[in-house]
Amino acid sequence: MVAYSFNKQFIAPIIEGSKRQTIRAYRKRHARPGEMMQLYTAMRTKYCRAIGVSVCRMVAPITLDFEAERIRYPFERGMTTIFPPGLDAFAADDGFTDWAQMRAFWAQAHPEVSVFEGVLIRWADFQRAE
Repeated sequence: MVAYSFNKQFIAPIIEGSKRQTIRAYRKRHARPGEMMQLYTAMRTKYCRAIGVSVCRMVAPITLDFEAERIRYPFERGMTTIFPPGLDAFAADDGFTDWAQMRAFWAQAHPEVSVFEGVLIRWADFQRAE
């Protein structure tokens, strides 16, 4: 089972079900479709706590281009490109109010990155931790 850590601002959207995806850098091992995922906040700190578990539904490469204002990732049978105003809906699925808030978050977390390439991970069947 693969574990992911989230900033505290995402706890409520995950629990409420409005955030059902995460965007991560490439790494050796991500969750695979059908596999259980553990969702935490503050992993590797004394404040670590479980948010819950869910089932991975999709893992796909993604490119966030903050300069060109677009997102590219595979959708159904081909690549899709999301431009404004569709960026707001995508940002909402990722736990933000809109694209501007998502872009501001990324600029603060990754100040030197205007184009990010990584993976989009979506989940379903969330079960809150006790």
